[in-house]
Amino acid sequence: MEDILSGISDFVWGPFLLIPLLLLTGLYLTIVLRGLQFHKLLYALWLAFIRRKEPEGTGDISHYQALSTALAATVGVGNIAGVATAIHFGGPGAVFWMWVTGLVGMATKYCEAFLGVRFRRTDAKGEQSGGPMFYLTYAIGGKFGATLGILFAIFGAIAAFGIGNMVQSNSVADAINSQWGVPMWVTGLIITVIAAVVILGGIKSIGAFTSAFVPVMIIFYILGALWVIIANIGSLPSAIATIVTDAFTGTAATGGFAGATVLLAIRYGVARGIFSNESGLGTGGIAAAAAKTNEPVRQALVSMTQTFIDTIVVVSMTGLVIVVTGAWQSGENGAPLTSLAFSQGLPGEWGGIIVTLGLVFFAFSTLLGWAYYGERCMDRLFGRGAVVPYRLVFIVLIFVGTVLELQTVWTFSDIMNGLMALPNLIGLVLLSGLVVRETKAYFSRPDWQTEYRPVSTKR
Repeated sequence: MEDILSGISDFVWGPFLLIPLLLLTGLYLTIVLRGLQFHKLLYALWLAFIRRKEPEGTGDISHYQALSTALAATVGVGNIAGVATAIHFGGPGAVFWMWVTGLVGMATKYCEAFLGVRFRRTDAKGEQSGGPMFYLTYAIGGKFGATLGILFAIFGAIAAFGIGNMVQSNSVADAINSQWGVPMWVTGLIITVIAAVVILGGIKSIGAFTSAFVPVMIIFYILGALWVIIANIGSLPSAIATIVTDAFTGTAATGGFAGATVLLAIRYGVARGIFSNESGLGTGGIAAAAAKTNEPVRQALVSMTQTFIDTIVVVSMTGLVIVVTGAWQSGENGAPLTSLAFSQGLPGEWGGIIVTLGLVFFAFSTLLGWAYYGERCMDRLFGRGAVVPYRLVFIVLIFVGTVLELQTVWTFSDIMNGLMALPNLIGLVLLSGLVVRETKAYFSRPDWQTEYRPVSTKR
């Protein structure tokens, strides 16, 4: 069974299905939106971190809380172990292709969030429900649209139990056990209780918690990475040059490194980049739909910054630390490679501690974000009455994940995670014309930046 599932997973996430589809869709959306993610990035960051909310908008949580929820779900194990795996198999050039994936993925995330808000619905409790399972159904329409929406909801609800739950809780318990020797069941009990308090409170509770927790965890990790980079500042120019040149030439075998072709750099860079930022999977539209806003474009711009922060900022920190210290030539893989790189740049045990705490914080936050994604999928499939039972099962599986071997669970949920993208990508391409028209209409209004004053040298 494991061999069969591994074969399916390799195909779904391989170079002949999701990798080209996700990358080409992001490139297409970048072109039709005329590079929106580049020339409107400052405005998007202003909306996310300066304005932060629209008190008059319809929704459950603020712009910033919706962004924090999405960041909680995406800034996870992939930012630490996933980057290291990409470099291990694809060489330093894989980091470059992760950057490319993040830049075009910003356009994909924009479209997902726009459609998530544009076609959201109010559930039986008065909360907003949105995402691919709704915009595929109502924007495309007919049996085809309904089928795509239902398929996404099924894949999403199942994937949340694995990739967004048991795999994450197991990573937390294993990291703490390895670093400090705490029994995995003890860690499992603690994080289950904490997660239950947050998850049972619904999206308002999740939004309030992540808006305070996520910035702290990201800043903590970035400061540790910057310390290592600054300590090796003399090697930084050559490290960046290596990342860029190896992206197009491949990497020769050196030290404990076995060498990598350009194809491997692209494959692992794109696959791990998408795994990290989730652009194209559709999850960003679910979190965006909960935001208090009357304008889909504004929340879409805010959501777009999530991919920027996840990939261009956090992923870059991990990648640069691994390359600048030379740890990538050690032969290590995954989280141990990242831990080795941090340990080489930080005194004493600080390297291992920062990576361990980073894994714990990132994985725990992913639990919270995916709990919300899963319950919204259940709302689409069975109505509001299925939400609370789903939350309870989700909470129980957090503990289960800490005490079981999860290789088969990981592989199966990886497949479900990938299959979520297929109906979503079809919808994004079919609905791109609508997104472009309404985006142009928003920016053609004379008052679109009434409250926004970009930095200018003019008096």
